[in-house]
Amino acid sequence: MATNRTDDAHGVPRPSLGVGPHELARLTWHEARALLRPETAVLLPVGAIEAHGPHLPLDTDVLIAVGTAARAGEMLAARGVPVVLAPPVAYGVSYVGTCFPGTTPAPAEAVTRVVGSALAELARWGPRRLAVVNAHLEPAHVAAIEAAVSRAAAETRARIAFADQREARWAATLSEEFRRGARHAGAYETSILLAIAPDRVRSDLLPSLPPVWVDLPERLRAGARTFAEAGMAEGYVGDPATATADEGYRLLDALGATVVAALEEVPEGD
Repeated sequence: MATNRTDDAHGVPRPSLGVGPHELARLTWHEARALLRPETAVLLPVGAIEAHGPHLPLDTDVLIAVGTAARAGEMLAARGVPVVLAPPVAYGVSYVGTCFPGTTPAPAEAVTRVVGSALAELARWGPRRLAVVNAHLEPAHVAAIEAAVSRAAAETRARIAFADQREARWAATLSEEFRRGARHAGAYETSILLAIAPDRVRSDLLPSLPPVWVDLPERLRAGARTFAEAGMAEGYVGDPATATADEGYRLLDALGATVVAALEEVPEGD
């Protein structure tokens, strides 16, 4: 972190910081004031605490959201854009996983209020470009985030992006497994965890996990209320045994590029 300083109108030293990405939670308020400028992009990770099979931790979605935000931040910083990574929102609308112990859902309106409030407060200090980086795809959760983004954008007139990976154009950059609806704790998410947090994967279990080919989104649309009702007896779908760190790095690049592209697409506010 650079140490050159100048004084503001009140004689308080201002740190001179590089473009980042910088973690907001690690900054002092002087450093935050120096970084939270109109040209700064702020990335807010959002996940959930939810069962992810016998081999991945309950905070898998949080880890993926934080990892994706960090990768997107690196991409933006390489373009000369100052970047701040906000602390993650860990709890999401995760009722589909409540058939398994440890899953801890939050009501949709609570998620909307927390995410929307965080975005609005971050924008209040100056940034005009923000993005929600979400890794939990339960339909009610995605809808809660969309509502939060809409509210915060209307309140602040900031440019706030939210890329839903389920959209065909974003899904096309991910994996065949993801596109066929097997997108929970299979090779897709396991590969990303092997890349960003390999010590959190119970790798010794992977060879014993048979593939489970269930189109989870279709089962939910058909009325399944939980993973168990959707046919996921162990809380995963897809083929986690085929996961690799190399594929995880590729997916992380694709997810990061999605965030950057979505941020660039948001039109200028008033």
